[in-house]
Amino acid sequence: MSFSFSPGVGPRSAIENFGQIPEKGRAFDWNVVSGMLAFLRPYKRRIGFALILMLIATGLTLLTPYLIKTAIDDPIVRGDSTRLTQLAVLIGGAFLGLYLATAGQQYLLSWMGQRVLGDLREALFRHLQKLPLSYHDTHIVGVTVSRVMNDVATINDLLTQGLVNLAGDLLILVGIVIVMMTMNLRLALFTFIVIPLMVLLTQWFSRRAKSAFRETRAAVANVVGRLAENIDGMRVIQAFAQEESVQKRFKQVNRENRDAHVAAMTLSFIFLPSIEFLGMLATAIVLWFGGQAVTNGTVTLGVLVAFLSYVTRFFQPIQELSQIYTTMQSAMAGGEQVLKLLNTEPTVADLPHAQEMPPIKGRVDFENVTFRYRDDTPEVLHEVSLTIEPGQTVAFVGPTGAGKSTISKLIQRFYDVTEGSVKIDGIDVREVTQTSLRSQAGLVPQDPFLFSGSIVENIRFGQPTATSEEITAAAKLANAHDFIVGLPQGYDTPILEGAVNLSVGQRQLICIARAALANPRILILDEATASVDTMTEMLIQSALERLLKGRTAIVIAHRLSTIRHADMICVIDQGKIVQKGTHDELVAQPGLYRTLYERQFIQEQN
Repeated sequence: MSFSFSPGVGPRSAIENFGQIPEKGRAFDWNVVSGMLAFLRPYKRRIGFALILMLIATGLTLLTPYLIKTAIDDPIVRGDSTRLTQLAVLIGGAFLGLYLATAGQQYLLSWMGQRVLGDLREALFRHLQKLPLSYHDTHIVGVTVSRVMNDVATINDLLTQGLVNLAGDLLILVGIVIVMMTMNLRLALFTFIVIPLMVLLTQWFSRRAKSAFRETRAAVANVVGRLAENIDGMRVIQAFAQEESVQKRFKQVNRENRDAHVAAMTLSFIFLPSIEFLGMLATAIVLWFGGQAVTNGTVTLGVLVAFLSYVTRFFQPIQELSQIYTTMQSAMAGGEQVLKLLNTEPTVADLPHAQEMPPIKGRVDFENVTFRYRDDTPEVLHEVSLTIEPGQTVAFVGPTGAGKSTISKLIQRFYDVTEGSVKIDGIDVREVTQTSLRSQAGLVPQDPFLFSGSIVENIRFGQPTATSEEITAAAKLANAHDFIVGLPQGYDTPILEGAVNLSVGQRQLICIARAALANPRILILDEATASVDTMTEMLIQSALERLLKGRTAIVIAHRLSTIRHADMICVIDQGKIVQKGTHDELVAQPGLYRTLYERQFIQEQN
């Protein structure tokens, strides 16, 4: 692997070198492990120190039974108290060293675990920000959250604790086998009688565990996704009094999650006690045959005691290995989903030769633009051609689904055109970096979105270095200053999740202030007044009039009364521009615009 990751490195190189999508059904998939091991590379020194401590602990684990055997067969038999004292001190020192080495190893692994956990989540979040809107439009938020939180946690368990403990347990097993066979081959072979049973049991477990743990990862993601969806839609649920039916559906999803986990844990609960039983069986075998050998004088008591200790230690790492195997199955299942996400290529990405967008003047050209959201969906726009001059305010109106909002998304290159081109100041938007383009094109959405934090932080969102004076000026321009200073904490008023402590109109005014502070050359208003009352609409309209001066404005409108003074109005129907002109020109001629205007006029009169 040529890939290395650190928190300061972007995800592009990470994803390019992350390995292939794992093959389903594998109990151990190197594609998953090799990709995830890259996240351990920044901590290789600490891993090396942890491995040294693991080797020390392994050596001391193998040494202590041998020292006990020596104490029994030599000073205890001969009555040499001096030698016995020396061995007792040595055994005590070995146990103390084992404790310190084990504690140090666990501390290092836990320390690394938390950092790897953070690095993994940062890489995923950074990649999610690179993915276009088309990805987020088609993936449930709760499922994505489950990938970042739950699946990453299972992978971290394997990367930190699991792999190092795996190496230590394997070393202990090999060491015990060598010591036992060297000490007494006959007793060692009696101990190994149960190994064929253990192999059969492991094969049975491994065949079933992979699919079981994959089902648990899918079930967890399903629960999180459904929970997030229902919480987000709680107002609709309560408005239609559908609490009971939604509860039933969630209960079903939760039951499937419970059953999947019970099935997976049942395998572990069968496997682990079975391994423990085989360990006790081996101990009984050694005790019987070893006791007979001690009675016959062919084996010393010290050798028997050491063997019993080694047998216990022999099956302890096997039990731990089985638990690591369980962790590995869960990590493989989670790793599949994480790798699938990290290997998702952005459909909208900067070209290798992309340049910085120079300061925008504001000319926008649509040249025979055809667009569809996916290959399996119908065309939304059909050969649209249009020129918007710098400083013009152009409004787009039409029936729902006609393609109005799609036009604004193409200008900011949230999607790429299927055919044709979108140019700003004569430059194809695909030829420049997304950041340099979008930093000069502001957006005021229909559904005003504010982040958790203070009001001042939200206004400053697009211009992090803005001064207090600049923020206040932007708020005044947006007609937001008066209501903000009337709040108990003014500009420092915290905004709760979902901005539930502000009205829709107040949120929209803050969004306008945010756009004003960013000072974009192109401003997109996506039905900015669609969800507010008449008084707030007047405030927003007056704010927008000041904000639009000298800028190129793209206005997506539903209320035709809000676009009377637009320089040009384009009527969109079934993905085509069917009419163009000013408000007075379009009202004076028969067509879709006059029909829409008359309908709205009649509704307003009633």
